[in-house]
Amino acid sequence: MLAFALVAGSVWVVLELSSTLMEKMQSRDLLLGLQLPELDELGQFIRSLPTSALIGLGAITAVLAYWFATRPRAIIPPCDLRHQSQEVEKEDGARRSMMGSSSKLLSYYHEDAKTMYEVFQRGLHITGDGPFLGSRLPNQPYKWLSYKEVFSRAENLGSGLLSQGCQPNTDQFIGVFAQNRPEWIIAELACYTYSMVVVPLYDTLGPDAIRFIINTAEIATVICDKPEKAKVLLGKVERGETPGLKTIILMDAFDLQLVEEGRKCAVHIQALKDVEALGKEKHRKPVPPEPDDLSIVCFTSGTTGNPKGVMLTHGNVVADFGGFLKVTDKVIFPNQDDVLISFLPLAHMFERLIESVVICHGGRIGFFQGDIRLLPDDMKALRPTIFPVVPRLLNRMYDKIFSQANTSVKRWLLNFAAKRKGAEVSRGVIRCNSIWDKIFFHKIQASLGGRLRMIITGAAPASPSVLGFLRAALGCQVYEAYGQTECTAGCTFTTPGDWTSGHVGAPLPCNLIKLVDVAEKNYFAAKGEGEVCVKGPNVFKGYLKDPVRTAETLDTDGWLHTGDIGKWLPNGTLRIIDRKKHIFKLAQGEYISPEKIENIYIRSEPVAQLYVHGDSLQSCLVGIVVPDPEVFPSWAQKKGFEGCFEELCEIKELKKAILDDMVRLGKTSGLHSFEQVKDIQIHKEMFSIQNGLLTPTLKAKRPELKEYFKTEIEQLYSNISM
Repeated sequence: MLAFALVAGSVWVVLELSSTLMEKMQSRDLLLGLQLPELDELGQFIRSLPTSALIGLGAITAVLAYWFATRPRAIIPPCDLRHQSQEVEKEDGARRSMMGSSSKLLSYYHEDAKTMYEVFQRGLHITGDGPFLGSRLPNQPYKWLSYKEVFSRAENLGSGLLSQGCQPNTDQFIGVFAQNRPEWIIAELACYTYSMVVVPLYDTLGPDAIRFIINTAEIATVICDKPEKAKVLLGKVERGETPGLKTIILMDAFDLQLVEEGRKCAVHIQALKDVEALGKEKHRKPVPPEPDDLSIVCFTSGTTGNPKGVMLTHGNVVADFGGFLKVTDKVIFPNQDDVLISFLPLAHMFERLIESVVICHGGRIGFFQGDIRLLPDDMKALRPTIFPVVPRLLNRMYDKIFSQANTSVKRWLLNFAAKRKGAEVSRGVIRCNSIWDKIFFHKIQASLGGRLRMIITGAAPASPSVLGFLRAALGCQVYEAYGQTECTAGCTFTTPGDWTSGHVGAPLPCNLIKLVDVAEKNYFAAKGEGEVCVKGPNVFKGYLKDPVRTAETLDTDGWLHTGDIGKWLPNGTLRIIDRKKHIFKLAQGEYISPEKIENIYIRSEPVAQLYVHGDSLQSCLVGIVVPDPEVFPSWAQKKGFEGCFEELCEIKELKKAILDDMVRLGKTSGLHSFEQVKDIQIHKEMFSIQNGLLTPTLKAKRPELKEYFKTEIEQLYSNISM
């Protein structure tokens, strides 16, 4: 009966439409080349059809109309995906984006937003008193500060700083030592409102690095979140390590004992709210910066030596996110309905750049509770639309999804659904309402809030298999960026519509990219391979008070030498294939790039982390492998082994199985025999920032890893020589 009703209804609709269409047609003299007599004949023909034919015609028409209205539409790429970059004349083989001007690199996107102060003012103008910065307590909804509230508090804080002796110019550096939270942004905006410079400090830099930064930047005032951090800073003053530090301003409540401790070493301890109250009483007119003025000195931790203070201007930041907007503006332009989840450290430019894009368009930023383990709960409460991530988190998501598919049948079905959905993605169709989403992926999407429309990953290489699966499963646009702090954040970005993996996209419209010969490793620009170099308005001005390392990184023609080895692909995208740094010779004279090998081995299913080691006194490589606690047990079970994670790590046969899988991947990826590890040691504890084996950007600290595993490495080589 229902089917009959649908068909009958379709016929009625068709007949009614036909009648209306005839009336419309007859009101004109010509339509689609048909004269009035011909239209009459067409009408008579339709009316002469038998009822069964009309029913069939109506049903088909209804089905076609429904399909046409609801069919998935592919994203229209902003350029030919076969030619995503092109060479620039008179620039020694440099390539530029196809989406920018052929004569000039992009310096900004919006005419009214050329500094970070103007970026906020633009967002304020768009949304007025709309919500801006959100935070939450456990099991509570998000509470929001409006754009007007933040603007008022930033002016008050900035005025309060000036009332206490700070100067409204780019020689005034203000330290911010806090986890992601609304006050971080308020402090940053306070500095920009009065042309002062932000210098982020972060917990994982270590005590020596914090001392170095405070002294190098001559920081007299630090804004902290917690009393514990204030005590760390006071300890340095007390020991005479940072004599220039005079004021600590705290976001959280503190007791009188802390004030007394500060008084003993001549450091003034204040509450943030008190400085704001002072500024409200003694308000100062804003002193906005110019595009060429310094905005932030972002100290990069590096893997060796003291941190380097990357000096970035307002124009650098505006140019970089302008390039991002230019690439994506035809398919996913940000708006005031966008919500970003902020959990990646604000001390790093990747997070701050994406947040700037949201601010510029009046969107909202919701901060996580401060515990990464609670991030899923925060995601569900916030329901973000924009999600900046690092590959390590994507890998964990991928592993968790497959660990929950705990039978071979479930895994097969999940892979089958991902392949079917992936076929749509390869055609440029991104959606979350397919049959595969409804059956398999809706829970995954709901766990991230259910509203994501854009994920951006950067800071490290992303696994092609992980990216491919998540692009299908999450039903939103997933972009990959490549860059470093010295080019503000990114210099390449995925072109919308190109959802292939294994590359980092094409140059942004704000910069050129060229490859330079690295002869000692047989990489030559003439073959489309070499060190990645970047030039444009997003490239930094140098390292603070460090002309030697500036000259090593930034040449006289303005090219930033990244230390990464890249390869141009036929479609004009860039693939990162190696690192110029951290290379060493084996005893037989062969050059080895351990990071290239690690990026291949990390694709092994049971492997979460690894460190490949070798030196000039040895003829082969060895490795330290940390199995994935969630994936390893199920992987071992398929090999016929049972037990808890710790027990499985002790089984020699499983160690050999992991080694064999790594070597298999190495062969598939074209590693030479001397590039393959000959033995591995299984380690149960993850490398982390806390144990000193990872940098704050989650890169391996190779000297520390070498020292930490010195005994294990010696034992591995001893076993090989036996």
